[in-house]
Amino acid sequence: MGATGSKLEKALGDQFPEGERYFGLENFGNTCYCNSVLQALYFCVPFREQLLEYYVNGKNPGEVEENLLTCLAELFSQISSQKKKTGVIAPKRFVQRVRKQNELFRGYMHQDAHEFLNFLLNELVDILEKESQAAKCPPSQERIANGHATAQANGIKEPLVTWVHKNFQGILTNETRCLRCETVTARDETFFDLSLDIEQNSSITSCLKNFSSTETLNAEDKFFCDKCCSLQEAQKRMKIKKPPQILVIHLKRFKYMEQLGRYKKLSYRVVFPLELKLSNTVENADSEYSLFAVVVHVGSGPNHGHYVSLVKSHNHWLFFDDENVEMIDESAVQTFFGSAQEYSSNTDHGYILFYECLSTDDKS
Repeated sequence: MGATGSKLEKALGDQFPEGERYFGLENFGNTCYCNSVLQALYFCVPFREQLLEYYVNGKNPGEVEENLLTCLAELFSQISSQKKKTGVIAPKRFVQRVRKQNELFRGYMHQDAHEFLNFLLNELVDILEKESQAAKCPPSQERIANGHATAQANGIKEPLVTWVHKNFQGILTNETRCLRCETVTARDETFFDLSLDIEQNSSITSCLKNFSSTETLNAEDKFFCDKCCSLQEAQKRMKIKKPPQILVIHLKRFKYMEQLGRYKKLSYRVVFPLELKLSNTVENADSEYSLFAVVVHVGSGPNHGHYVSLVKSHNHWLFFDDENVEMIDESAVQTFFGSAQEYSSNTDHGYILFYECLSTDDKS
């Protein structure tokens, strides 16, 4: 790796970003699914900064019980504090913790990077929520002068918003309009990523339009309208009510084929732009996003293959393949859109996309 590291340093030369570290991650048999997601999260700068802040402000390592959050914070701290600019790190402790925590990731089978990302973010949230509850005073001490408890209002507990939520959580609203009385019923739900159905020769924009397209509920799928007090035909659609800071898009490349009785990988060509405008929001205000990471699935089937990641850091694109890190040209990103033909020798396809919301300062 020394050679690869020095090659990367030579390629960047004077442009090597101050204080940045580009480290490959050792693969423990089948952990490319984990390595590719970790690289995408490490270069999600707001997430990294808050995780490192958590690590610095944390209790003494001896006092706190090891969990997935402490292991991840330790790994990110280890990478960011390396004396060398490039090299390889073995995320052994983190991988051991993942396997201990979730039996899905214990074997040496091919794992799904999207399942792992979901598991990881939800696990981090659970740990932060438990820590927040443990840090609060017991209810008996939460009284104020007039005897009312401050923790809850009318017995409704406010959900805790952690820094993981602040980065990744968005809100979807599910609108259903009764076609008889025109009453609209809206139900909100939160999300950490959007899973999109894909079609051949399409784009993220068209996949998002399909995600928010209107569906008619009729026949056996009629909707129970509270106002009509009966089942009625209705129109339903999903809109983004609150776009997240970090928009994670999962392309549903693995589809269950009834006639085959198994999953098949869809190698469809789906164009993902470097800059994305979200227009299917409730407020209809365009939210602008910039692509900063792509987790790529390499291989022709769902049960075998490999994961790599592409990352944008300080306006340079880098290619992370376990221990190896190299610079790539921005134009190379489009080689991961997918294949326009059913059978193609190119099996490297974008699978999870990470977009960061551009602030007004970034746009100008």
